[in-house]
Amino acid sequence: MITCDLDQLIDQTERIGVVGSPSSTSELALDVLGSAVNRKLVGELALFRFQQDGKSHYALGQITEIVLRNVWHEDPTMRSLIRQRGRVDAVSERQDTHQGEMTVSAVFCRDGDTYRPSILGTVPATGTPIHIAEDNVLEALLAPYRTQLFYLGRVYGSTPKLPLWFKHFDSGPNGAGEAYHLGIFGKTGSGKSVLAKMILLAYARYPQMGILVLDPQGEFAKDLRGEPTGEFRLPLEDVLSHLRKPFSVVSVRNLVLDRWELFAQILYESPFFEQLSIPKGENRELACQTLADRLKRESIRLSDLHKPVAFQVAWRLLGNESVQKVFYRSEGSRARFQSMYQDAKSDEFYHRYWRPVAWLFREDRRDAQKVDDLLRRLLGPTTEEVRSLVVIDLSGEQIRRVDDDFSDLPLFGGAHGTEEKEPVIFWTETTQALVIKRVLEGIQRAAEVAYRESRSLNTLVLMDEAHRLAPREDPENSEKKAIRDLLVDAARTTRKYGVGWLFISQTLSSLHRGIIDQLRIFFFGFGLGMGQEFRALSELVGGRGRALELYQLFRDPHSAFDASSREYSFMTHGPVSPLSFAGTPLFFNAFNTVKEFLEANGWKGVLK
Repeated sequence: MITCDLDQLIDQTERIGVVGSPSSTSELALDVLGSAVNRKLVGELALFRFQQDGKSHYALGQITEIVLRNVWHEDPTMRSLIRQRGRVDAVSERQDTHQGEMTVSAVFCRDGDTYRPSILGTVPATGTPIHIAEDNVLEALLAPYRTQLFYLGRVYGSTPKLPLWFKHFDSGPNGAGEAYHLGIFGKTGSGKSVLAKMILLAYARYPQMGILVLDPQGEFAKDLRGEPTGEFRLPLEDVLSHLRKPFSVVSVRNLVLDRWELFAQILYESPFFEQLSIPKGENRELACQTLADRLKRESIRLSDLHKPVAFQVAWRLLGNESVQKVFYRSEGSRARFQSMYQDAKSDEFYHRYWRPVAWLFREDRRDAQKVDDLLRRLLGPTTEEVRSLVVIDLSGEQIRRVDDDFSDLPLFGGAHGTEEKEPVIFWTETTQALVIKRVLEGIQRAAEVAYRESRSLNTLVLMDEAHRLAPREDPENSEKKAIRDLLVDAARTTRKYGVGWLFISQTLSSLHRGIIDQLRIFFFGFGLGMGQEFRALSELVGGRGRALELYQLFRDPHSAFDASSREYSFMTHGPVSPLSFAGTPLFFNAFNTVKEFLEANGWKGVLK
């Protein structure tokens, strides 16, 4: 029987100690055997067998601390003797006792030929053997769930692979039945992005699941294009092809914006009106909105704004006194504006300030995709069995740049058979934020439509640099505040639509509390062990002192002597592993070689 095989496997593993006293159902005292006192035990995954309700049970957990005690050395008289001699052969070392603490994270009960989750409802007797958990033991224990398991690394400071599971957000086989949100936190260089890419591949295994990546830094897009992103570069393209998962990268160059209010907001951020003596403020906001409204009245299409004829209409409107009166009420201000307007060179304004903004709305660009069309293909109802992974590269690095000298460019670009050149697209951090806002609004709208149709979207949305877009403190302008509110609202509402979020952030304390409260699964990398960050971490983990002390042992990966010896350590909290359903944190070291990661997850054939 399976249990017999499991018992035989456990008997073959190393016995490191026995259950000691005092012990409780939350933390067990571990009396370390003499044969194991010289081996590394902190972080090791251990297990023991016990009887509960007449059935065989198997408990697993990580060792969080080892304490050395020698009662003779604590005696004042003996201490005086030791101070003179250094040691007393009769008691030094020989009378040492090593006691550890083990936090139980999972308990399995034998149920016929299989195992089901249980709880530690009693404390096993002192002297109960505790063994080191090895890969073959974990494989036998979790054999019914073999196809669901995924591996990101090994147990912290040990050799067994830590089994995790990432289920899709729909019902059915391998499904969680609902969406949930995840968070990855840690300093720059702690391995957050690489871990996020591994998790993306875990979800990419499911053909019916859609994945959308909002990529402000362009790192995920670079990986899919095969461009270098660091020493540990996952072959995302090769693995996705192996999984037959369609994927695409949409950059700023071919993303088409489709809202007049977006045009007004981006024009406000551009230097267009600044060059006409209107500084940022209420007057410029009125000027941008008025110009957008008047262009619509003139039947100018948003997608045609880049054309010279559209600019000529806009330029003519700005010279109209009735339009000027909307944003400048005083005659002196209007006179100053009119003077700047008359002195300005319209062709230079067109090429230098208008086209860089208008180009974002042009539909006939190569590989152009509207935001709504992109989201409809990803989130809309489909008859296809396989859904896509889409990365929206919002870094602006792919924007083609041209010479800023406009002396040889006529107002009517492309005339006389010359090829129309792409302008230097106006792209700033605020422009990026406005585009993200547009995408978020589209996701929420699609989710609401799907909910009315009783259809789960079964989609994961990854948001990098989440602390910049959803800070805890109030942002400095209304646009960024609107984006933060959208993200917080999405974290609260889209779960029931089948949309889960994966937030990546360098900080924990500065991310909006409304988002953190909605996260079900956490990954904490190096860098949160001090000050305000540690206090925020303590609140989330629930004051589990031993777990936090183990987390504080994490080393900075870049303190290693070379890249091959770097350890990217993480503490995970939440229902992400069959070994963590008791709600206790688990610790692991992420794989630091591509080969190890691929082989652990059955993708050895991807290696070339």
